Amino acid sequence: MIELNTAILCVVFMKKKKNKIKPKYNMLQNSAYMISTAWKIKEKKVVILSLLFAFFSVAASTLSLFISPTVLGQIEGKTDIVTLIITIGAFCLALAVCYAATTYIDENQLWGRIQVRSKIISDISIKCAQTSYPNLENEKFKKLYAKSEEATGANSQPAEAIWTTLTEVCKNVLGFIVYLVLLCTVEWWIALIVIATGAVSYVISNRLNQYGYRHREELADSEQKMRYVTNVAGGFRSAKDIRLFNVMPWLAEMAKKAEIAFTAFHKKANGVYLWGSIADIAMTFLRNGIAYAYLIYCVFKGRLSAAEFLLYFSAVGGFATWVTGILSNLTLLNKQSLEICNIREFLEFPEQFRFEDGETLDAKSLQGNEIRLEDVSFAYPSSDRKILENVNLTLHPGEKLAVVGLNGAGKSTLIKLICGFYDPTEGRVLLNGEDIRKYNRYDYYNAFSAVFQNFIVLAGSIAFNVAQTDENIDIEKVMDSIRKAGLEEKVNSLPEKLNTNLNRAVYDDAVDLSGGETQRLMLARALYKDAPIVILDEPTAALDPIAEADIYSKYNEMTAGKSSVYVSHRLASTRFCDRIIFVENGGIAEEGTHDELLAKGGKYAELFNVQSKYYKEEDVSDEE
Repeated sequence: MIELNTAILCVVFMKKKKNKIKPKYNMLQNSAYMISTAWKIKEKKVVILSLLFAFFSVAASTLSLFISPTVLGQIEGKTDIVTLIITIGAFCLALAVCYAATTYIDENQLWGRIQVRSKIISDISIKCAQTSYPNLENEKFKKLYAKSEEATGANSQPAEAIWTTLTEVCKNVLGFIVYLVLLCTVEWWIALIVIATGAVSYVISNRLNQYGYRHREELADSEQKMRYVTNVAGGFRSAKDIRLFNVMPWLAEMAKKAEIAFTAFHKKANGVYLWGSIADIAMTFLRNGIAYAYLIYCVFKGRLSAAEFLLYFSAVGGFATWVTGILSNLTLLNKQSLEICNIREFLEFPEQFRFEDGETLDAKSLQGNEIRLEDVSFAYPSSDRKILENVNLTLHPGEKLAVVGLNGAGKSTLIKLICGFYDPTEGRVLLNGEDIRKYNRYDYYNAFSAVFQNFIVLAGSIAFNVAQTDENIDIEKVMDSIRKAGLEEKVNSLPEKLNTNLNRAVYDDAVDLSGGETQRLMLARALYKDAPIVILDEPTAALDPIAEADIYSKYNEMTAGKSSVYVSHRLASTRFCDRIIFVENGGIAEEGTHDELLAKGGKYAELFNVQSKYYKEEDVSDEE
């Protein structure tokens, strides 16, 4: 029975140890990271000013400690008035210099600290923009991003406030050393007691203050829900739906539940932190009580003069303050370090794709290429269900391929695999016979121009939005792309034409394009890039029938000499393609030309007949 109980205890202990979340980087490593970041962006003054502030602060404190005992000692020794005045004046002047120095430093260190935080924010943004696409759908990645945003969101947040804490730690450590030397001239064990009780207080506080980090996933879940509600309720894109479908009560209920969970977490966490404060108070009372009792005893025994008693009495209080300051700031630094650790874990989140370390692909190697999917299967990491299974597909150079199928058939996933946004779970995606996983994925992306269903209009001119740069824009090429996309008449009607700004969130004089016009702008952007492969994912969804027919008539011109993949749910729109594949249940159910598929009488023909009947009925209704 004893052996069985021992085994059970060992299992429980090992399970607890396994479930414990240990920070990837410790406090010293995260402090070094902040210092190295400041050094890299040539903001060395952030570190230097922090050290100078600590030095002058301790100097002022030490001068304040000695001034009263020194004056009292001179009075006891019946020093002449001139010497006394000179002594007081010297102390006052030295204090004035110290206070002036700390004030000056305090006023001039903010900008450098903001620069360091701005660099970290920039790194976070770059990580988001350039990370492997699957990371954007990874829950751990998204939670780390949310914590990183929070840690850099204001001057008071850890990415900047940590400098104040580091300065305070330096100040308290320097003061601790000065006062320690002074106290050891009385009795070394007094300093030892203060240090020992302080160490106990720190260990307890440090353990309790890590509660928030150990349960960060729980907190991140409620914060993510609150952020979602804020974005939806405050976003213009959802404004119509909120009003027409009365979504606000549901959003309010979700916000309320998230807020309750958020409040409950912090209430519990603050209760844990309170015990840390109680332990610190108890230890402070113990160490000060012993030290003060001994000094009073020395006075009664005649071992200390009045001036010496005043000096050491103040020194004990000051020493306790330095120790408390070290412990409290180390505790704060530890909490801030955990937030910096979140940032570093986010920035170092592993990449699934090869980028700079992959083989390069130049523009020539991307011309006349063949894309082949070889026994490709794909399932999302959080699911065992395969979206695509054993797909074999070749996109030949210059071929116009149409991908059709019902919603949920796997069309979008297929496109993402072709574009290299995902790597297959099984099988390979080949570029001219070579696995794309060995290449720099950024180089591979250069092979594609695309118009997706979701896109972004950047705050800038029409020319900038088409060219995706504000340097060396080929205006003739921009206009040619706009003409092919059918947006020329609209652009020419605007007072500033190509220089017309878009996005009113930034520019007051910006123009808002309609949904169809914006989709044409995205098409012009894809044409301007002039990549060898064109991906069009429902490119006419926001266009009226006449505008849609115009795009179809220009399709051959727009994709001349290029391979293209055209995704559509309107089967009639795929007639101009060389080959059509019908995707169903995660595989290619049928393929061929439009006429060949109709002749087969399969699912494609069945769906086409249903759509044709609908359009015919709609035409008759319009005529009536």
